[in-house]
Amino acid sequence: MRSTGTEPAPTEPARPFGWGRTLFLTLVARPLVRFMTGMDVVGREHLPRRGPAIVAANHNSHMDAFILLGLFPIGALHQVRPVAAADYFLANPVVSWMSRRVVGITPISRTVKRGEDVLAPAREALARGEIILVFPEGTRSRDGRMAPLKAGVARLAEAFPEVPVVPVWIQGAGRVLPKGAITPVPMNCTAMVGEPVRWTGDKHGFMADLKTRLDALAEAAPPQKWSEDA
Repeated sequence: MRSTGTEPAPTEPARPFGWGRTLFLTLVARPLVRFMTGMDVVGREHLPRRGPAIVAANHNSHMDAFILLGLFPIGALHQVRPVAAADYFLANPVVSWMSRRVVGITPISRTVKRGEDVLAPAREALARGEIILVFPEGTRSRDGRMAPLKAGVARLAEAFPEVPVVPVWIQGAGRVLPKGAITPVPMNCTAMVGEPVRWTGDKHGFMADLKTRLDALAEAAPPQKWSEDA
């Protein structure tokens, strides 16, 4: 995979996270997510089968990363990395260990310091040929509506113009485990997977296209039973 040369060289060799992580995600996390969400998937054929690739999804719940991980076949899980906020998921040793070793996150800082490239870990993951899961809103929505998208995903696409950016709309996860909640509640959810967005050389055009694709997936998502009573 060739790039524009703007991305940093990988700081560590590509390697799987181990069978322990794969077994946990396959035997524990995936069945639990399916039980809690009854997960339906539309457009699964658009998911990348190998990296490097970017999956960009809306963000309503901490369930979202596990939902996305559950969309991939077992053989691909070793290269799938959710991008997550370092200040939250590395807050203490236990959460940090689980986040890095079990969930397999790529941690990035939400606090920008002068001269710092906060996207460096994501760039390095792409340079290693991994599939990264990003939430362009930057934080979880409280009301299910998509917040304005941040341009970090466009910067990654610009650095790796040949990498596909696959939009995914997750419908219903905000009712399973909304922001601020601790205990999940079983609710039917649907993942709508769209065709890849390609870098065309224009950040504003790319972001507009990504938002349009996500909006279209949201419109096409089947109605949830709880929406009639919301």
